Amino acid sequence: MLRERVSPNISEFLRYLAAHPEAENSLPPLIELSRELGVGVAALREQLEVARSLGLVEVKPRTGMRRKTYTFAPAVLKSLDYAIALNKDHFIAFADLRQHIETAYWHESVNLLTPQDHAALQELVARAWKKLRGTPIEIPHPEHRELHLAIYGRLNNPFVTGLLQSYWDAYETVGLNFFTDYNYLTEVWNYHQKMVDAICSNDAEAGYRALSEHTDLIHQLISSSK
Repeated sequence: MLRERVSPNISEFLRYLAAHPEAENSLPPLIELSRELGVGVAALREQLEVARSLGLVEVKPRTGMRRKTYTFAPAVLKSLDYAIALNKDHFIAFADLRQHIETAYWHESVNLLTPQDHAALQELVARAWKKLRGTPIEIPHPEHRELHLAIYGRLNNPFVTGLLQSYWDAYETVGLNFFTDYNYLTEVWNYHQKMVDAICSNDAEAGYRALSEHTDLIHQLISSSK
């Protein structure tokens, strides 16, 4: 069994957050925390900014400091944005990681989905086809992102979902959501249709094959955008 302990590598403010999970609604003012923790207000303010950048707390004028539900995505995205700024090819490497995550968790994820989830996935596909077949044609990027995240939405693993969410944020950062090749988009959504049909038919293996083939298309797109 893992020992319950607070890492010595985190700041006093983060230690306080970890040690007081019951403080869901609001946190004490910095002056009060400074006295309790024995840390200067200036140092605590710096620690607070780190916590805000990691998406752990929010600060609003009237409500003060509030804890946010833990998510891995903000920390990943900050590092990923910097990596992409250094070298755009880092996004290709991250996209490869995302592919392996989705395929590794496919069967577990789809087995957790409910009939209501199946209906929501079908609605997303219908919305996407409506955009692609409309006048004027629209790129169904929101539906693309939402569909993939919804498939893995029942996983009780904030690290998996955080990595997947970060991929889609980075996907938009590098501009792939503006790609306009109609034949490519049609082929992608044909695969999405196969994936959702398989999920709704409880045929996870057929959906897995469609996912794998669909991901190969994504890699072609990414490579062509270099």
